Amino acid sequence: MSISLHTAIVPTWLQVIASTRALVDKAEDWCAENNEPADTLINAKLAEDMWGIGWQINSVWMHSAHAVNAAKSGTFAPDFTDVPNSFDACRAKLDAARDTLLAVESDDLDACAGNNVDFVMGGKVRMSFDAQNFLLGFSIPNFYFHAATTYDILRMKGLEIGKRDYLGAIPVKS
Repeated sequence: MSISLHTAIVPTWLQVIASTRALVDKAEDWCAENNEPADTLINAKLAEDMWGIGWQINSVWMHSAHAVNAAKSGTFAPDFTDVPNSFDACRAKLDAARDTLLAVESDDLDACAGNNVDFVMGGKVRMSFDAQNFLLGFSIPNFYFHAATTYDILRMKGLEIGKRDYLGAIPVKS
């Protein structure tokens, strides 16, 4: 049995985007319950040389919706221009990722599998991929890294969350 690129990627991205959005809601609730400003969590990091939650959320968007658009256009340039700095901005970024992915047609994504995708940073091509390898070997690992790091930061800060919060709504056989 063969599986389409769309089927291999988009449904699980949507699952984790939804669970990450729910984590943002839990983070906001935690701040309210603990009389903490939003920055306590939005800027929280696992280590000093890592990025905070706003950056992690931006990267979830970047390695899903932005990556799909790059697979179509042929250029992936990391976008650091609109890093969320509030819970509302985090939700908006995740909603934008969800909406972009919901609009992706399976045939359109599969049709770009062999396209070239250049990773461009600072105006210079750093790596080149075919779109399928870019999505499967570069964007997917980055997507899950940043979603898991969001979860890890919140857990480290004391939120009562568990694996089910990270996994979200698991697509089970009905």
